[in-house]
Amino acid sequence: MPGTITLSTIIGVMIPFAGTTLGSACVFFLKGKMSIGIRKTLTGFAAGVMVAASFWSLLNPSLEMAEKMGRFAFIPAAVGFLIGMFFLLVLDLVTPHMHLDSTVEGPRSGMRRTTKLILAVTLHNIPEGMAVGVVYAGWLAGDSGLTAAGALALALGIAIQNFPEGAIVSMPLRAEGMSKSRTFLYGMLSGIVEPIASILTIIASAFITGLLPYFLSFAAGAMMYVVVEELIPEMSEEPHSNLGPVAFAFGFVLMMILDVTLG
Repeated sequence: MPGTITLSTIIGVMIPFAGTTLGSACVFFLKGKMSIGIRKTLTGFAAGVMVAASFWSLLNPSLEMAEKMGRFAFIPAAVGFLIGMFFLLVLDLVTPHMHLDSTVEGPRSGMRRTTKLILAVTLHNIPEGMAVGVVYAGWLAGDSGLTAAGALALALGIAIQNFPEGAIVSMPLRAEGMSKSRTFLYGMLSGIVEPIASILTIIASAFITGLLPYFLSFAAGAMMYVVVEELIPEMSEEPHSNLGPVAFAFGFVLMMILDVTLG
């Protein structure tokens, strides 16, 4: 039955969460504070994956599904993309926000930083979960042109991107003196919103299948907001380094290969 959530769908939407969990586990194997070079590399790689996923897995299918609109086939992609961007903008304005390189002084300030860090990363995981959910919703609909392999490719790509993201969360918390087990738990929980967002998106899409192209481009816009507002500034911070752009290129190409070969 089209729209029914299958076991393979549940497994698929859990894959990105597994990536975050594995990344958070780095706290058990790495010592000390994460260097600026490593953080730039991980952030650049994550940005590359997200940009490639936004186009190959989300915007391109949105445009293909709207081909019957002729010269106006761009409307769902354009409208959904802009709404996704502004949706994340509003969330950023009302949610405690910070950059990962913020400095703190004292325990009270450290606690505020810890809370903001977890909230910021959790917020950024929402559009990733929506992206995976909407592609699986398209496959479950049966007539969207989206495939199970394509949905799996996106889930794997987001999981790969989430691995460094999990480390970026857990390592700074550990550097502030938090226990390894508690740090791992917080890092892991920052990714639990992804499968939740995926399932909710699948459920919502089942009731409004005609808006699937808008859902796809909405997820793309939300992900691109995260890249432009957060990840690119992080990988471009001083001191100057080419690590971020190089890692971006590898992340982009890897996600493109996954989507083309599996999609």
